[in-house]
Amino acid sequence: MKYISTRGGMEKLSFKQTVFEGLAPDGGLIIPEKVPTLSPEEIKHLSSLSYQELALNVFRYFIDDMPEEELKEIIDRSYQTFRTKEVTPVVKAGDFYILELFHGPTWAFKDVALQFLGNLFEKLLLETGKKINILGATSGDTGSAAIYGVRGKKNIAIFILYPYKRVSEVQALMMNTVTDENVFNLAIEGTFDDCQAIVKKIFMDLEFKRKYRLTAINSINWARVMAQMVYYFWAYFRVCEKEGVEKIIFSVPTGNFGDIFAGYLVRRMLGNERIPKLILATNENDILYRFVNFGDYSLGTVKPTISPSMDIQVASNFERYLYYLLGEDPEKTKQAMERFASEKALRFDQEMIERIQQDFMSDRATEEEILSTIKTFYQETGYILDPHTAVGVKAAKRFKEDIPIVCLATAHPAKFPETVSKALGFELDLPLEIKKLYQLPQKYEVLPASISKVKEFIETKAV
Repeated sequence: MKYISTRGGMEKLSFKQTVFEGLAPDGGLIIPEKVPTLSPEEIKHLSSLSYQELALNVFRYFIDDMPEEELKEIIDRSYQTFRTKEVTPVVKAGDFYILELFHGPTWAFKDVALQFLGNLFEKLLLETGKKINILGATSGDTGSAAIYGVRGKKNIAIFILYPYKRVSEVQALMMNTVTDENVFNLAIEGTFDDCQAIVKKIFMDLEFKRKYRLTAINSINWARVMAQMVYYFWAYFRVCEKEGVEKIIFSVPTGNFGDIFAGYLVRRMLGNERIPKLILATNENDILYRFVNFGDYSLGTVKPTISPSMDIQVASNFERYLYYLLGEDPEKTKQAMERFASEKALRFDQEMIERIQQDFMSDRATEEEILSTIKTFYQETGYILDPHTAVGVKAAKRFKEDIPIVCLATAHPAKFPETVSKALGFELDLPLEIKKLYQLPQKYEVLPASISKVKEFIETKAV
């Protein structure tokens, strides 16, 4: 398997090269040369595997330049850190299945990919003796998951940008209480979109990128998307087995299009009829909702909400889906993204909207609806949702039909205790690990939303 850029201006890369490249040199995103379609025999085989075995088998479709034993060792080490043997268990709650993605070290779905990616980085760096500096932006959960994936690891420094005072207190604590020498938390005076724009522009400075050996850990890194595909397969097989069916729907709370894009690829691999639709759920930062329903991908103002990880207007992974939507045409993709960069908007005609709606249904949730969903879902089922998962559940309720729906639980409710307690009407009991965070020393730098200031900081701290 070789890898190409959505914009067509990159030599084909191997998987190992892709891991360290992050953003393609032409400004595009890196994707596999082809997405395999699985045979009924392959699907049957995958359905019988443990989570770790499933990960190995899925990864083998996309990795052909690493020995299987080496890959297996990285997978096994990555998921030993999870609090449950199943890694991402599927539980029934009322009318829906909940795919619990929060059993890793930082209690959020990003751990599934970033524990793997951290161990993969370390393995490949030790092989070559190289050093890297990881640069990433976070709207809340990616940062801590990335930090926990590489803290203390040799030959790596990590720089995480997050919007100052625009993530939850627990999310900030999970980053800032990691005081390892190779970890640098940068609180940016701006929005997540500001952080993301700084990261992208730094990666576009190819001389700076190469000089400081920068690599990405955001979902622009292909390995992140690949690792997230596994839990869609896992949930599909578990629910089909329990329900005696072959079709299910996923409801995915998303702001950056990375998590749901992993689901889109799994849908292609299984055959679209097995996952008839993906429900794309957003909060009031609804650029993706408007894209699916009205063909309107236009920039709005970021509104701070109680589901802060989704407070995003420019979705990092949108370009990957756009590439497939435009018939895998890199020139059309490049032109569209250049138009978006200059006009801050893309408009799609009715024919294109109908094609988009063959893949997705979309709904959005206001703050009042998020609070109400947490409250009523608890009253109905006894299950406590975090505010992001509640967005997905609200959308699932709107589109409920005879096909089983799996709602992705992207974070543990304890990461948002103020919001969840307010919705429930009683104080949420925090796990001991999270309570301890409030007592630990913190290490972070507050910087303006300035590319030059971030570059200066990297220059002084890079390995």
